[in-house]
Amino acid sequence: MAFVDPLGDMLTRIRNAQRAQQSFVVTPASILRESVLSVLKREGYINGYKSSTLRRGVTEIHIDLKYVDGQSVIREIERVSRPGRRVYSQISALQKVYNGLGISILSTSLGVLSDHEARQANVGGEVLCQVF
Repeated sequence: MAFVDPLGDMLTRIRNAQRAQQSFVVTPASILRESVLSVLKREGYINGYKSSTLRRGVTEIHIDLKYVDGQSVIREIERVSRPGRRVYSQISALQKVYNGLGISILSTSLGVLSDHEARQANVGGEVLCQVF
């Protein structure tokens, strides 16, 4: 069965694993998922991730979740743009998440970027998710 929203599925897996205090989570691989995970790693929300091939044509991503003093670093992670309702924003109109304490992850013409990186590059795009 094909996923309707692969990125939403990955975010839900991360959210559920952190509620269960698991140290890692495994999800099917895709280019978009790896791009979002690289932003989360650059911003310090996860320890890291690695991709592994199970068999020909089947790849999965092993995500190492990050905790500080027993509390997960990611307090909230939610999908903004969904398959049924895409949300686009110019960089000048993009709201800050929790007054700049959180980040928005955008899909831009320069690739998948955090809102801080998009502001520096002065590009807008599709708002994929918000993390706090």
